[in-house]
Amino acid sequence: MTEPSLLAASVRPGVPAHVALVLDGNRRWAAQRGLSVAEGHRSGIGKIPDVLEWCEEEGVAMVTQWILSIRNLQRGPQELADLYQSFISLCERLAEAQRWRVRVIGALELLPPPVAAAFEDVQRRTEQVEGVQANIAVAYDGRREIVAAARSLAQKYRARGPQESVGDLSWWEGEFASHLGTAGLADPDLVIRTSGEQRLSGYLTWQTTQSELYFCERLWPDFTREDLCEALDSYASRQRRLGL
Repeated sequence: MTEPSLLAASVRPGVPAHVALVLDGNRRWAAQRGLSVAEGHRSGIGKIPDVLEWCEEEGVAMVTQWILSIRNLQRGPQELADLYQSFISLCERLAEAQRWRVRVIGALELLPPPVAAAFEDVQRRTEQVEGVQANIAVAYDGRREIVAAARSLAQKYRARGPQESVGDLSWWEGEFASHLGTAGLADPDLVIRTSGEQRLSGYLTWQTTQSELYFCERLWPDFTREDLCEALDSYASRQRRLGL
């Protein structure tokens, strides 16, 4: 099991320690307004710091936002080029803010080198910042993450067996989690997906087994603080049994 966030203790009662978001609806938002896909993505990416600020003010300690899936890499070259430019601008904005500690989750090696470098740079420039842990999932897919973790674990123990009992599955669970991209991070308490789609699409597949889910009809660029608060209120009203 992933270790709980050290920030969780500061969260107000009823407020999730970790909120994960699927940022869905940029292209539909643009189409509804007669705008270009690039304008839709720019508006959506520009919303990310706003949501971090709202979460911080509501007492959320950790926020993970999924901005690009592996499947999204199959989109047209011009759309991807526009997206990548928005990502670079986002990284610079987050680094300059010095307000949130950024961690990037995903296969950066699949991105163009300048884009990967921008994400690596924002991590480096914010690693000492105290405040909300802001995770960015980019070039991310939950199945790929699990397969990569399994391969890493197999490589680790190929030449030697573990010292711990091989029959202790709880030990293996923790060992496996330490090879995921989210190693050391708390699992999400609440997952919010915008645009009305009611599925996770491979988002944090391992980490969301006990997460509460909230589906918002609003397209991502139109997502408001009121929408966030409605999701948080829904979470606070639920009785989490966690399988017990």
